[in-house]
Amino acid sequence: MKKLIEGLHRFQAGYFKSHQDLFESLSHGQNPRILFITCSDSRIDPNLITQANVGELFVIRNAGNIIPPFGATNGGEGAAVEYAIAALGIEQVIVCGHSHCGAMKGLLKMSKLAEDMPLVYEWLKQAEATRRLIKENYSHVPEENLLRITVAENVLTQLENLSTYPIIRSRLHQGKLSLHGWVYNIERGEVLTYDPVIHDFVTLEQRNNSPEPEYIYNLYPSCSVSQAEGCRTYGIEEDNNNHNITHHQIAHTATHTQNNRNPNLPRSNRLSQEQAERIYRGSR
Repeated sequence: MKKLIEGLHRFQAGYFKSHQDLFESLSHGQNPRILFITCSDSRIDPNLITQANVGELFVIRNAGNIIPPFGATNGGEGAAVEYAIAALGIEQVIVCGHSHCGAMKGLLKMSKLAEDMPLVYEWLKQAEATRRLIKENYSHVPEENLLRITVAENVLTQLENLSTYPIIRSRLHQGKLSLHGWVYNIERGEVLTYDPVIHDFVTLEQRNNSPEPEYIYNLYPSCSVSQAEGCRTYGIEEDNNNHNITHHQIAHTATHTQNNRNPNLPRSNRLSQEQAERIYRGSR
């Protein structure tokens, strides 16, 4: 505590004093441009790694950077996502996983968590889609390589979960929102970003040189805007009685789409073994 209190005094006498105009402006309201979803792990600091100023990032943090599908839970994650998009008008969303993630380690050994950390166990059940995906698609991968693949696949699963939220679906369809998947490597200080064109994690420099695919996040790729209401997308079917998507169907979207994936969504296939090997090393 002594170190924290000393740091607080230095902040007040130094940074705060030299940026009083900024804090005065922030006292009248916030206007962040990025929703940054990441892990609670103390080794990742969104503002530090992006060098963002106070007020530029709206941050959601929890164990494993998990966003449960819409309707699956009444937790604060969904409320924060909705507020960020609807109230703050944010147009860029980043889901950022990181190397050596303890939550993902736990996800790979769920049976050991139930007795020792029951609350962690219950929370990680929200990432069941990631756990099953890894179990059924990466059984050939050596255990020592499995964690980094799990981290990356979990980022992509959370992007899919985000797309089940009504406000997200609507803004994506209007072309007013972009979703980004990042993986931060602690020991390198490097960030890899998911490139939906080549279905691989690449450096930010490589991603910037890659053409942005048309309608890459369009949830209705086979329909024009005027036809969108009649489409069945993302493995969710309409309720024939009232033409509304049911909460039960939405809650299971991530599971339904694993084997029936839309190629225009953030991910259309599993990472190949070669791609998985490049995670955290960059695509060299």
